[in-house]
Amino acid sequence: MSNSSKIPKVGFVSLGCPKATVDSEHIITQLRAEGYELSSSYQDSDLVVINTCGFIDSAVEESLDTIGEALAENGKVIVTGCLGAKDTVVLDNYPNVLAVTGPHAQAEVMQVVHQHLPKPHDPYTDLVPPAGVKLTPKHYSYLKISEGCNHGCTFCIIPDLRGKLVSRDISSVMTEAENLVNAGCGELLVISQDTSAYGVDLKYRTDFHGTRPIKTNMLELAKNLGDLGVWVRMHYVYPYPSVDHIIPLMADGIILPYLDIPFQHASQSVLKNMKRPASTENVLTRIEKWREICPDITLRSTFITGFPGETEADFQILLDFLDEAQLDRVGAFAYSDVKGAKANALAGAVPEELKQERLERFMLKQADISAAKLQQKIGKKITVHIDGYDEETGEVLARSKADAPDIDGMVILPAIDGFQAGDFLEVTITDADQHDLYAEPVHPDDDW
Repeated sequence: MSNSSKIPKVGFVSLGCPKATVDSEHIITQLRAEGYELSSSYQDSDLVVINTCGFIDSAVEESLDTIGEALAENGKVIVTGCLGAKDTVVLDNYPNVLAVTGPHAQAEVMQVVHQHLPKPHDPYTDLVPPAGVKLTPKHYSYLKISEGCNHGCTFCIIPDLRGKLVSRDISSVMTEAENLVNAGCGELLVISQDTSAYGVDLKYRTDFHGTRPIKTNMLELAKNLGDLGVWVRMHYVYPYPSVDHIIPLMADGIILPYLDIPFQHASQSVLKNMKRPASTENVLTRIEKWREICPDITLRSTFITGFPGETEADFQILLDFLDEAQLDRVGAFAYSDVKGAKANALAGAVPEELKQERLERFMLKQADISAAKLQQKIGKKITVHIDGYDEETGEVLARSKADAPDIDGMVILPAIDGFQAGDFLEVTITDADQHDLYAEPVHPDDDW
């Protein structure tokens, strides 16, 4: 028997949001650092780790289905992630899993792995890249700067699942970012539950990265990440006044002119019930000022339709807000009665059929807005970041500064050779639809 056949193999399934992806990366990095081999099939694994999502009902169902499939195919399953923090839902359905932990529980997961699959002792398999093992492509990576959230939004159970805000030391964030860039990463996507609140729990203390003092806050983090010479994209930015201070960085090209800021609704009565900031007028004024400072800014947001107590008048206020705000990227979902959410106790539950009908009307309106905004880009020259090729058509799939991976549109180029994932390319936009742009490479003789 060869030595490689003795290496213990772990199957890993990662579900949920980018925050969960980062948790998965940390666990996988530790597994590889300790000499475990990752397997791509249940049958070839000695045990399986599943990082679950438990935020909305459909995510719970997907997580439970995945656990059941892994148990049927393998039999030895460790469950971690947000679903593990929801009372006994996992054990009620699958009492024969090896263990259940909550989110960001690398140490607990590794302890169970060691118990059921002892750590190998091979110095060669202990070696991993400084950037760790990533689930994302080499050319972009999520950079999680904090865990948990201090807000009490009535529709959300994230604080119950992941706890209060805990910010990472800014030196450790910068070290991870530098390791990623040195390993070939050309785009950093800054994520957390509340990026704007970064450092508040640490009282925005000054830390040292090398010999350089840096204050632990979003503005200083953005400045220093911008110095690394790669695309820096800000996600999950709660609309505090401090957000205004990073817009000039976007105008100056230090970070990408892209802001992912979840407004959730526009009706003041609904926002009050959600326990969110409730001044639509102020939001519209700030958006106008942001665009004055940085005309190329791309604004992404998320919204909820059918929240308890939402009237037709409230929903019309939301539609009117879309018309006025002219957001570039919008995601939405119908309110879900997530177990444990305080909003479930609110009066005025909206019938499911009406929730979905409003969601459809909302997305149709935003589709028209998005299509019109993309049409305005035809004829413009922009820089894109190449993600790869379409296997069927051979077309080049890329993203502009306005496109985050997986959640936004693509820039599609005709089949051309000589480019690979991670390359940056200058293109001219030739066409657009509701979601995607189509482009041609800029000829070297063209004026740029």
